Parts: sequence; C-alpha cells; structure tokens
Amino acid sequence: MIKQYLGEGKVKLRTEKLKKEIINIFQKFGLNNKHSLISANALINAELVGAYGHGLSRLKMYCDRISKKLINPKPKIKIKKISQSISYIDADDSIGFVAADVAIKKAIQNAKKTGIGLVAVKNSGHYGLSGYYAEQAVKKKLITMIYTNAPPAIAPHGALKSLFGTNPICFGTPTSSKIPFILDTSISMINRGKIRVAARNNKKIPEGVALDRFGKPTTNAKKALKGVQLPIASFRGSGLAWMVDILSGVLTGGNHAGRVKDPFDDFTGPQNIGHLFITFKTNLFVKDFNKRIKDNIKKVKRLPKIKGIKEIMYPGQNKYQRLKLNLKKEIKISEITKRDLENLKN
Repeated sequence: MIKQYLGEGKVKLRTEKLKKEIINIFQKFGLNNKHSLISANALINAELVGAYGHGLSRLKMYCDRISKKLINPKPKIKIKKISQSISYIDADDSIGFVAADVAIKKAIQNAKKTGIGLVAVKNSGHYGLSGYYAEQAVKKKLITMIYTNAPPAIAPHGALKSLFGTNPICFGTPTSSKIPFILDTSISMINRGKIRVAARNNKKIPEGVALDRFGKPTTNAKKALKGVQLPIASFRGSGLAWMVDILSGVLTGGNHAGRVKDPFDDFTGPQNIGHLFITFKTNLFVKDFNKRIKDNIKKVKRLPKIKGIKEIMYPGQNKYQRLKLNLKKEIKISEITKRDLENLKN
C-alpha cells in the first residue's frame, strides 16, 4: 500500500557509499565534518526505516536553504542552563539535525544527573524523524517525549484556512527487550513528507487525507499541498496540533500560529522552528518498571487477534524490523532524487 503513493525508487545505491556522498555534499555547502555526519546519518536512517518523505527527497531543499543563507552552516549554538534539569538552546538557525542532536544529548545528560531532563530549542529547522532522537534516549534507558511544530498544513477546527503544522508527537520507552516502543506520529492523517514524495513522483495519495484549495476531497498530491490536510480524529486532532504548537512554539520562543515557513516554498527567512525534548528515568516512581512494562506488553499481545493478523505489534516494532531488513540491502531512491544527488555533487 505504501509503495503505491510513496514512489519508492528503482535506483539502487550501497548505504555506506551513499552516506559518504551525502557527507561530501553537506561539506561542500559549508557544514563541518561532525555536522555533515550527523545530518547524513539522520537522512540515511529515514531511508532505512522506510520514511522516504524525511529522507533523501529533502536533501536538495536543505542545500537550497543553506545557499540562500536561511540555514546557517556554521552555527554558534548556545546552551543556557536554567537548572540542573532544564536547558534552553538557541540553535542559531542551524540545520535541524544538528540542533536536535545537541538537544537530545543534553536532555539525556540532564536526566542522568537529576532523573529528568527538559530541553527547549528555538531558531532551529526541520530535523527529520522525531523517533530517531527518541531512540537515542531509550537506548540510555530513559522514557522520552518530543514535540516540534511545522509549516501550516491543517486548519483549526471550524476554520477555512490552514494554520497548524502536521506537528508530530513522539513518545519512547524502554521495553526490557532490544526493540524499543517508539510512537512517532504526525497529527495529520498522513505526514506531509509522504505527500511531497508522491507529488515529486506524480503518484496519488490515499483518499480521505486531504482537501484541495476549494475544500474538495482530493487524491492529487500537488493539489493537496496547495489545500488542507485532514487531522486525525477530527476536532480532537486539531486540538492536539494546537497543543504541540504551544509546547514547541509559544513556550520555546520559536515561530508559531502559522509563522513557521515552508522549507520548500518560502525563502523569506529562516524557519525558527521550536522543539521540546523531555526525558526521564524509568525508576522515578517504581523500582520494577522493567517487569511492569514487560507485563503490560505481554497482556496486549496475548489478546485474541483479528483474522489475518499474526501478531499484535507495539509502536516501533515494524520500523525496527524494516531497519534490520534494509541494513542488508541497497537503498532504493527515485530517478528524481538520483538527479538531485548528481547535481548537488557537481
């Protein structure tokens, strides 16, 4: 089903070779070695877990914004200590991958010291998959919640115009097994990156996920990008989008209320996206968390299954399995993305 509208490519490239090419491209555009590696790893991870809308299809966009001086390739990131647990980061318009990498590492460090880490970020940009950062905290045996806002895509309930972004919500927790529980979801019926990939490859999107600019349902990806995306759960989804806008925009000093700029179409200034990272130890209240989470998951998995369902899976299992499988394969990209790579290298 996903391949029908994601436009998964037929051009095969070896993972390590591809990563080196991406690193070289970012270095060409002014990022230092460390920041280039951080950014390349995030993009490659998105491809490996099947999140193509957050992968290489966005590489040209990042480079375009660096060229137009809307992403700072050499940021002077400032970390302000509010308390032992709380930090406030000014990312200096850095590429989002770098800002998020600094933030999750600081949140982990704070939580290890005090039990909880709270880190707010302003002056950042699109950072890819929230789950990628959540997994880093979970590997350190921490529970994490991550919020970030995005350019206008969803109309507040009752409004005719989009204002909120698809504003992803992410939650991660250790499970006492090697596969973490990672819920990483936008509050829209489909994330915007998937619609962009579909538009690039002239593919249709599923029914019931977007309206065109006239308010009519559409499966045309290009018309959907000019229209409105539909939230999950009707007015409840709209409320969640508003909540994330407050937590990651209003609270952090980032842009909010429709002011986050579309990275593909709006070159009038930096995005100034805000992020909020929360991490905390699993043993803050109970000492037998591992036993309890194991029991929790076991209870769910032992429920009677719908016909055709082999296993009841928790969030993150599918993505883990795709990653494990794809690590053994070459990465497939579209002809359009391949052309982007060649043009950026030259």
